[in-house]
Amino acid sequence: MSAAAPRGMRRAAFGAAGLVAFVALWKAAGSFGWTTPGTMPDPFLVPAAIRDEIVSGRLLPAIGSSLVHYVWGLGLGSVLGIAVGLATATLPRLDATHAWLARILRPIPPLAWVVFAIAWFKVSHAGAAFVISIGVFWVNYFATYAAVRNVDPRYHELARAFGQGAYFKRHRSVTLPAASPGILSGLRTGVGQAWMTLIAAELLGVPGMGQEMNAAAGVGAYEAVVVYMLAISVVYTLSDALFSLIEGRLLAWRPS
Repeated sequence: MSAAAPRGMRRAAFGAAGLVAFVALWKAAGSFGWTTPGTMPDPFLVPAAIRDEIVSGRLLPAIGSSLVHYVWGLGLGSVLGIAVGLATATLPRLDATHAWLARILRPIPPLAWVVFAIAWFKVSHAGAAFVISIGVFWVNYFATYAAVRNVDPRYHELARAFGQGAYFKRHRSVTLPAASPGILSGLRTGVGQAWMTLIAAELLGVPGMGQEMNAAAGVGAYEAVVVYMLAISVVYTLSDALFSLIEGRLLAWRPS
């Protein structure tokens, strides 16, 4: 057995112990009245709540509905964020023109746009996707901008020497490959950012897991709220793992 195996087993044991301790603390908080009575869900009732949400036909449709505006918002925000970040990092005049606008708009949280999303798109998938895309845009914009600006200028000099001096040729063959680790890091962060924004947007009435959580909390079904929290965690974990595989394939050229 290799030395890595015992280390992996110890790490797994510590992880399991941490999970058990968390559930024990959760149970104690409800049993000893550390919170407002009736508001702390029983962790041992959560498995039954999961079964009830599946049998009732609420859980899977809610996940599917959330994924619709999640995918659209993530895709739109990522594409625009990378495109604008690349353009501003490589075009000094555009960078100067855009600088003040970015400083004004960046501090505004995505949820502040919900009012306009409802006014323009009503309570719909399009409105939720719009709100999600704003948060994802800024993550990818700044990640791309920083990654492109950090590319070694000597690469561009080398590209010109080999006849790749034209704007699009140079950035397609040099800048994007060199900046790809930073760009992909921004994309991965956006995967998580989109989920956080999505649930908050859904609390205002857009169909999905956030709406189901709000409805369950309204009738005191806090175990059901936990079910949707766990569903969010599972879907995010799967999407992050999928992105990690894609990232590994795209960056396979890097030395390990």
